[in-house]
Amino acid sequence: MTSTSTPPGLARFNELEEHAALAALHEACASTAWARRLLAARPYATPEALYTASDAAMAELSTADLAQAMAGHPPIGRPKPGDPTSAREQSGMAGAGDGLKAEMLELNLAYQERFGHVFLICATGRSGEEMRDAVRERIGNPPEREREIVRTELGKINRIRLARLVEEDA
Repeated sequence: MTSTSTPPGLARFNELEEHAALAALHEACASTAWARRLLAARPYATPEALYTASDAAMAELSTADLAQAMAGHPPIGRPKPGDPTSAREQSGMAGAGDGLKAEMLELNLAYQERFGHVFLICATGRSGEEMRDAVRERIGNPPEREREIVRTELGKINRIRLARLVEEDA
């Protein structure tokens, strides 16, 4: 039984069958290693404990695990069709003009060619121009530096998605 001080959404997550909890975690992050680490540490007393575990798991991901996590993210400006999460997170590009959208497509392709994966940024609350400026700035990074920036951005995205998971109504 969970403590009465545990928020209801977190209590529900703690009580999910393993397969259902794993599926919920995969909605937040496509890395199996990350999801398994979080699953193994249940139950969580507070949302902050879950976020801290997420950050720790993210810090431990191998290059292959990071690649798996990134593979779950569509390019900026092209959310997955029928995926309300990516559409909501990339809403800053929704109202962008055709010129900005075309520029983002070109920058995304150049970034992907340079680094071998999609440009990843925590897009929540960012405008299309801010995302464009970020890819312009980051495309010149050395691969090792960019990998650590991606790890940080994934951590931010995971926290937002986990908050949504544990704050959801039944």
